[in-house]
Amino acid sequence: MLTRPTIEAVVRAALIEDAPWGDLTVELAIPSELETATRIIAREDGVFAGGEIVRETFRQVDERVRVTELVADGTAFRAGEVLGRVNGPARGVLTGERVALNFAQRLSGIATLTSRFVAAVAHTSARIADTRKTTPGLRALEKHAVRVGGGSNHRFGLSDAIMVKDNHLAALGAVDPASTTAALQHLRERAGHTTSIIVEVDRLDQLDAVLDSNVTGVLLDNFSTDDLATAVDRIAGRVVAEASGGVTLNTVAAIAESGVDVISVGQLTHGARALDLGLDAD
Repeated sequence: MLTRPTIEAVVRAALIEDAPWGDLTVELAIPSELETATRIIAREDGVFAGGEIVRETFRQVDERVRVTELVADGTAFRAGEVLGRVNGPARGVLTGERVALNFAQRLSGIATLTSRFVAAVAHTSARIADTRKTTPGLRALEKHAVRVGGGSNHRFGLSDAIMVKDNHLAALGAVDPASTTAALQHLRERAGHTTSIIVEVDRLDQLDAVLDSNVTGVLLDNFSTDDLATAVDRIAGRVVAEASGGVTLNTVAAIAESGVDVISVGQLTHGARALDLGLDAD
């Protein structure tokens, strides 16, 4: 969840990084009384995200800077469109410009890529979800961008749900179906009844041991589409079926057509390209 304290803290850190002792250029070159009027311009098509971060950036730099006519997060736009206006003291506008654009470009890139994945599976019931492959310190912002792009959020962090992967099972010594089932059943007994337990498998022959363990979901990692369909049939709606691993825009439709409930895509956050947005003077 993207909260006001998170936005304020992230913006504050970015501004300290960019201008730890002030903006030397504007302080020496730009008169303090000078006013300016600028527009945020889209230089390519996309989906906008990060409006509150943009507003907070300029607020922290100079509360007299006015951000108006800013499009709502989740708004699709075309190249050349005006996405908002930034007016006020020139020093504040120029100092906040790069940090504000960096946030908006990064988050809009994530929202845009997410929207393309969502569109690719729109003919199915599968949901597109993100992962924990996010930029350290920016997870709340990046997961917000996934949501406004039409995607769903996976667990926010390690504290939200139990996800048992192959290394966890190896550490427990769960090397065969019987020991896997026993380990997972013990975990179910220790976890609260409201706690989700998701277990990763990378082969069909691991599936039955997991399904016998009263878990919440199964993550089918790097399965072929044929094996995904077989797994979905075997799961038969008893738990959430999630596909992951190597998902691209070229493969996501076929993965969704296998019948899985969720497709988790690390590329949404770690592979999204920042969109090209600019701040141009009127």
